[in-house]
Amino acid sequence: MGSVPNLTRADAVSAVRNPLAFIAARWTPHPRTVQRAALSALVMAVVIVVTGGAVRLTGSGLGCPTWPKCTDDSLTTTSEMGLHGVIEFGNRLLTYVLCAAVGWAIVAARSQKPWRRSLTRLGWVQFWVVMGNAVLGGIVVLVGLNPYTVAAHFLLSSALIAAATVMWQRTREGDTAPRPLVGKPIQQLVGFLVLASVLLIAVGTVVTGAGPHAGDSQEVPRIPIDWQTVAKLHAVLAWIVVTLTFALWFILKAVDAPKGPLARTRELFLILLAQGALGYTQTFLHLPEVLVGLHMLGSCLMWIWVLRVLLSLRERPEAVTDLPGPAAEPTLTKA
Repeated sequence: MGSVPNLTRADAVSAVRNPLAFIAARWTPHPRTVQRAALSALVMAVVIVVTGGAVRLTGSGLGCPTWPKCTDDSLTTTSEMGLHGVIEFGNRLLTYVLCAAVGWAIVAARSQKPWRRSLTRLGWVQFWVVMGNAVLGGIVVLVGLNPYTVAAHFLLSSALIAAATVMWQRTREGDTAPRPLVGKPIQQLVGFLVLASVLLIAVGTVVTGAGPHAGDSQEVPRIPIDWQTVAKLHAVLAWIVVTLTFALWFILKAVDAPKGPLARTRELFLILLAQGALGYTQTFLHLPEVLVGLHMLGSCLMWIWVLRVLLSLRERPEAVTDLPGPAAEPTLTKA
């Protein structure tokens, strides 16, 4: 095992002033390490959404009735708070795991050689979204699970998933100017698909905010509209997204598009079919908590794959550096 170099006073000052630059000067991660770091941040972004849904579906939204402490007198849950307190406090603890995953992604991106500033910025975007959502989560508790703040909490989590997805994609491509792989009409069609997906997610939060799953065992305010009517609008938007995806897949097949966009679109279509079947099943079974939780997971996967379809429409190949090749061996010719 090699010896650890002694740190000078100048090194210590540099580490305090700019720890990321200090680490980057002494560590060069493998590109696969950077990819895994970005993927871990994305996975944790999905996990925090699913566990947040579990808090709501188990009626544990006020398991810790205050914030940032769990109670006025305790930072952690107490035995008197029961299972609801454990579930709510456990979800809060997972926020620290998410922060660690995002921090690892930032450090790995900053340490990569050559330094890719755009990749590091995507990591910082995730960090500030996590910080903002943590504060918003505290506000949700302090205002007694106001449905509008709960909806905003989920939408901000969707923004985090978007940033994490883009960063994960960017770790697997270069920094050259993007080159489109499909024509303008297909790009516009995907633009409509992304817009419809955003509306689908937004309306889904309204369904939750007006529906029967209040998030707490006590009576809490709901969005004052008929949730079943909004659920029908949600279903219509879902069919629009499915139709746009099928149309996109058909057109890509017709024009013999590259494998990347075609594969991502096919995967998205399968996810949408599974998500649709799950949605109708949970409606017929009167919204059992387990199926609603799986539907939330499906919503996250749907959003990730919509973004993957969008990002697959262009490529950013690695920049090729002209390196001097080996000197050519002289050839012997007959006189």
